[in-house]
Amino acid sequence: MEAGEQLKKEIKELIVEVLSLDDVTPEEIGDEEALFIEGLGLDSIDALELSLAIEKRFGIKIRNEELGQKVLYSVESIATHIAESAST
Repeated sequence: MEAGEQLKKEIKELIVEVLSLDDVTPEEIGDEEALFIEGLGLDSIDALELSLAIEKRFGIKIRNEELGQKVLYSVESIATHIAESAST
């Protein structure tokens, strides 16, 4: 499993764990699936909890609302942001 796939798997597990999604497994979350509104249907409270969990787990801050909306759009966008932040 390549690093990108491993990172996405870890993000999916984090989403399910932090947001207590009892009716969703990490494997059911698509890489490109929208996490908010359509898709998983997460809300702004979930976004805050997820942002804090990402910061704690990966040491990556998501600084403003506009960036947060882009970064937290999908598992793929979160993984890309983490990988880009880690390489700088």
